[in-house]
Amino acid sequence: MTLSIDFPFSDLIAGYVTSHDSANDSFTIKTSDEREFKVKLSPMAYAKLIQNFDEAYPDATGNMRSMLQVGRFLFVYGVFYPDSEYFDAKQIVFAGRKKNDYVFEKQNWWINQVNALGKFYLKAQFGDGEFDYRRYRTSLSISGIQSETSFRQETDTISRLVYGFATAFMMTGNDSFLKAAERGTEYLREHMKFEDLDEGIVYWYHGIDVNGDREEKIFASEFGDDYDAIPAYEQIYALAGPIQTYRCTGDPRIMEDTEKTIKLFNEFFLDKGEHGSYFSHLDPIMLDPLSDTLGRNKGRKNWNSVGDHAPAYLINLWLATGKQEYADMLEDTFDTIAKYFPDFDNSPFVQEKFYQDWTPDKTWGWQQDRGVVGHNYKIAWNLMRMQSLKPKEEYVELAKKIADLMNEHGSDRQRGGCYDVVERIVPEGEKYHRYVWHDRKPWWQQEQMILAYFILAGVLDDQDYHRLARESSAFYNAWFLDLEDGGVYFNVLANGIPFLAGGNERGKGSHSMSGYHSFELCYLAAVYTNLLVVKQPMDFYFKPIPGGFEDDILRVSPDILPPGSIKIDRVEIDGEPYSNFDAHALTVKLPKTDTRVKVKVTIAPV
Repeated sequence: MTLSIDFPFSDLIAGYVTSHDSANDSFTIKTSDEREFKVKLSPMAYAKLIQNFDEAYPDATGNMRSMLQVGRFLFVYGVFYPDSEYFDAKQIVFAGRKKNDYVFEKQNWWINQVNALGKFYLKAQFGDGEFDYRRYRTSLSISGIQSETSFRQETDTISRLVYGFATAFMMTGNDSFLKAAERGTEYLREHMKFEDLDEGIVYWYHGIDVNGDREEKIFASEFGDDYDAIPAYEQIYALAGPIQTYRCTGDPRIMEDTEKTIKLFNEFFLDKGEHGSYFSHLDPIMLDPLSDTLGRNKGRKNWNSVGDHAPAYLINLWLATGKQEYADMLEDTFDTIAKYFPDFDNSPFVQEKFYQDWTPDKTWGWQQDRGVVGHNYKIAWNLMRMQSLKPKEEYVELAKKIADLMNEHGSDRQRGGCYDVVERIVPEGEKYHRYVWHDRKPWWQQEQMILAYFILAGVLDDQDYHRLARESSAFYNAWFLDLEDGGVYFNVLANGIPFLAGGNERGKGSHSMSGYHSFELCYLAAVYTNLLVVKQPMDFYFKPIPGGFEDDILRVSPDILPPGSIKIDRVEIDGEPYSNFDAHALTVKLPKTDTRVKVKVTIAPV
């Protein structure tokens, strides 16, 4: 027996117009999974375009009916009535003014978005004053108000915010963003870093509690999954902000800290036996991954400890330095993922938790035998980045396999976007992967989906992936931007309505949310869209410290893109044309100077 729906309910449909009956004021729409719905405009129906931050309301109600052209993509929000064959449309959201327009493919869409996000977080954390990180708070309300009860400063959330500010500077050239990134990096070095001079390593505190001029350092993690341990991912993300800042400045102190943190990974987290790669946790006293004190985290490996090196800091470190040792570390990372993570004979979702010998751990904590949709997309996206550095057939095939499976099993092909955590195995006799907690859609997982499909579309010149990239990007831009208070929502419901019930998922700052994923999305969506898909130039900004970069060579490739696909079109230094650059090597030979200069680089598709 199946459940019969015998009551009205509101919902969302995303798809393409297949017909329009003006006499009946109705149209048909076909979703991404090829289902067709009849839709009737209600008497009070209204319409708008997808709207970016700092834009006037783009009303389309007056032109709504004439815009219902066959083939046009749109969202329609309305009501299903069980006694009607029509979906009763209350609101329509169009992706662009013209049939084949998508507003987020404009050259400056993501640049304007990152600028607004940067201003939101500057205001939320520092008000109108100096960028004093003693004022920083991990928790922010939905409107950006700092918590008055929690004075915890978490290392990773500061680092992620620093990443956001550095990225916003690279995209806009706004010096306030770079100043905030540099101040944040300095604050991390002074307050969150511990250097073991005997071992020659650096590790990073979980955070500090600040009370006036007093601060209490918290060494081991106090997050539930990692309690009383040093998780690899916290050390990994401590580097995210500083390394993105390093790309802008070449500050040699950042490189020194990074090299000593990587030594921590290779001396203590690395499994030096036959199985290889990185353990997920260390005992905080002995720095031992096999200590009994770790409990369920003893001798474990997971996606975060293996794969998160790449997007968090390692790709950006290679882009900034071009050093072979980082390329080799990246290759080992993706070879390990390709070898051990797929489990497609049993499930469309990769395995994420492992014992030391790579036997899947299907009993750990909340994960059990469950898949995180965004992690699958994240693997596909980063495999395609690696493919442009070290081409391997298995990288491309695995990326495509995951992207195709997630489209079918992890995405919402009626409404758009992707889900959160689902059971990896469909129960016998059933059709759907069960949601573990809810049918909500987190902002960070939408990022992974969008970037996976845009890079697949760009690198492979594939129209199907371009369509999926547009659909996923449309869902994010239509429903995740908080156009009233600023920032992006943590979660929306399956139908796009913001989920604001309380807790971490209500705010704009928490242990899980800071200035990382939303900024990274702006940066790389702009890069992939402009330089690979739509083929239009893009500007990037740098402000090097004199003598900071080795041999005064500034490496400006925005991401790992296919060799020969982009070039430097022109360079300006302090507003004046500059010609000492290698267009195809994507390097600028910096002038000898005792003062910092501002470098603007225009990169264009070849």
